[in-house]
Amino acid sequence: MYTTLEIASIVGAPNVNLVGREIDWLLTDSRSLCYPESTLFFAIKTKTGDGHRYIGDLYKRGARAFVVSEKPAGDFPDADFIIVPDTLRALQLLAAYHRSRFNIPVIGITGSNGKTLVKEWLYQLLAPNFTVARSPRSYNSQTGVPLSVWGLWEKSEVAIFEAAISERNEMAALERIIKPTIGIFTCLGSAHQENFSSMEEKCKEKLQLMKDAEVVIYPAGDAIIKECISQSNLKGRLLACPTTGNAFEDNKALCRAACREMGLDDDVIEERLRALEPVAMRLEVKDGQNDCTLINDSYNSDLSSLDIALDFMNRRPEKEGRQRTLIVSDILQSGVEPHALYTQLADLLQQRGINNLIAVGGIISAHIDCFAGLQGYRRFFPNTDALLAGDTLATLAHQLILIKGARSFHFERITDRLEKKVHETILEVNLSAIVKNLNYYRSFMKPETKMVCMVKADAYGAGAVEVAKTLQDHNVDYLAVAVADEGVILREKGITQGIMVMNPEMSSFSTLFQYRLEPEIYSFRLLNALIHAAEHEGITNFPVHIKLDTGMHRLGFDPVKDMPQLISRFQKQTALIPRSVFSHFVGSDSDHFDDFSDLQYQRFLTGSQQLQDAFPHPILRHICNSAGIERFPERHLEMVRLGLGLYGINSCNNKTIHNVSTLRTTILQIHDVKAGESIGYSRRTVLERDSRIASLPIGYADGLNRLLGNRQGFCMVGGMWRADYVGNICMDVCMIDVTDIPCEEGDLVTIFGEGLSPSELASRCGTIPYEILTGIAPRVKRIYFEDK
Repeated sequence: MYTTLEIASIVGAPNVNLVGREIDWLLTDSRSLCYPESTLFFAIKTKTGDGHRYIGDLYKRGARAFVVSEKPAGDFPDADFIIVPDTLRALQLLAAYHRSRFNIPVIGITGSNGKTLVKEWLYQLLAPNFTVARSPRSYNSQTGVPLSVWGLWEKSEVAIFEAAISERNEMAALERIIKPTIGIFTCLGSAHQENFSSMEEKCKEKLQLMKDAEVVIYPAGDAIIKECISQSNLKGRLLACPTTGNAFEDNKALCRAACREMGLDDDVIEERLRALEPVAMRLEVKDGQNDCTLINDSYNSDLSSLDIALDFMNRRPEKEGRQRTLIVSDILQSGVEPHALYTQLADLLQQRGINNLIAVGGIISAHIDCFAGLQGYRRFFPNTDALLAGDTLATLAHQLILIKGARSFHFERITDRLEKKVHETILEVNLSAIVKNLNYYRSFMKPETKMVCMVKADAYGAGAVEVAKTLQDHNVDYLAVAVADEGVILREKGITQGIMVMNPEMSSFSTLFQYRLEPEIYSFRLLNALIHAAEHEGITNFPVHIKLDTGMHRLGFDPVKDMPQLISRFQKQTALIPRSVFSHFVGSDSDHFDDFSDLQYQRFLTGSQQLQDAFPHPILRHICNSAGIERFPERHLEMVRLGLGLYGINSCNNKTIHNVSTLRTTILQIHDVKAGESIGYSRRTVLERDSRIASLPIGYADGLNRLLGNRQGFCMVGGMWRADYVGNICMDVCMIDVTDIPCEEGDLVTIFGEGLSPSELASRCGTIPYEILTGIAPRVKRIYFEDK
């Protein structure tokens, strides 16, 4: 525990009117506040945001200690403000000081891939012998590493930290914080290569992590790593691990070498390597039975990862009154005396708003008294079998349930019991990729520019509710749906952010008013009808969004001829108020249409300026879509709209930014079929050789386009092998040619996703990616996850 007075001294800040509050927790994300009275918030400025904007809200929630680059305006009478030139630098200085107080082995891991896997494997291998501190999830960035190192405490005997860089001159800061005694370089790949002049430059940047390490462990088979090490004047002993070309085995070799350095015997290492359990690389959200929602993180259970999962759970907007339940196992190998550990856990559950507890394990069950303060019910079971044998799980209904257990408790059995059962074709939606795409487009914007995110058509097939919850959590200004019913679903699931309705229907007016859904207005007929309905219900100043037709010629007011009448109509009533005015670029994704885009923009400026000048209140203007955000930064005005780009497809070149949706299925059956035989209805595909034909449980009723049949398209078997569709696509089943592919019944097949983009399928069907994404049927189960 440090005081704000000590921290000010450590980071070189003046001691100006500091109370000297005791600090346990460091915070960079205002949404994750848990222990306000002992938290220090670092207001960090980034390309996409400024932490100073959230100080007022944090103060209202009880936070009283802040590191800032400028003292905020307002009245904060009992707060400590540590004022520094660079808040990120201050965070790193504090973490580096904290690290300097520990004389223990510290393993620093870098590389293009495999960092988290190697870290988690090393934790499994070393935890029986040592109390291990490690990076939670993938906390390996300029902010993540300091937060990881802050987790060192008096009983830590070994630490394992990841370090990731994406640009030049980033690793030096991380090295000063981690100060590894053992360095591990997993591999060198193409990630972030666009920010480096060569692979060698990137490799040398990563090697800076190990400049003072006592031991450097690296793959012997990588010639670039080997050559860069020879040029880097590393001080430590070099250990080159044999490579096989199999990433799984190569990562094991790195772990084996690190364990030997930690003093483990070879026979112990090999025994534990054979017993390694799967590493959960993501946190999944699934539909459960009885209107429950499941958050599945059932592969490990330590207090740090549990707090992160609880934070994710707590930040999800839910219907008022919906109970939050935790199913948790014994917390093993924590290094903390059990009574103190479970008292800390109980306090954490209360802080995070957990109502009910289902606890599994002999140790946690022996400490029932620690959880007496929980408001809801408490159920304790000696083991997983005892829980499954009773009726407790069957009684869970209308709840948000976090499942968090140590591997040895096999909580996947609990997840399987609670999960809503559907057929084997699933759409996996990566919510972390949604955030990465959001931030990609935010990087083109000024901090003050607002953003509308399109979640119409069920968020382009990804599932509007979960996507909207993620976007609301990341402070987008507006969500946009097509019709009122889509907005109602979001409101009923706890979404409070502003919602635009792009195609309001005359029959939906009362729904718009009831659920605070803000309609687009594109015609005088619609405008007059909405005014009449609002006046009838006694509504005033209901916000609406005015659409101008600048060249699409689909919907909208004429930006010249209609403006006087439009302004007059608004000025003569008080029921509605213009919140924004907008238009659509016809071809912002292609320089072929740039002249017409210029014309559209000028038309829009003419019409929108008249509207703004006619009213005293601010009226937001927006015309840029995804392509416009990237190509026309000078035209962002007060707001932009993000659509297809949010879902990972760059409409300027149809390339993937960060893949969001992956459509998967499994092989139902494999047949050996002779040459000359036909496949499917109407005998459209006749085999030219003896073949192996696999059947998949997906068809056009699931959204698989019939134009892909008869070798016009392909899928990926096992994520590696291309397999053509043969025969016509059926309603519920399709067939693929797996003649030269090593596979068997039950293997996974990717319809689209990483390595096979919706754009590829769209080009083969003569359509656009929008149609591929939005065409996935509701009966296809959506599984949501966050990268860890």
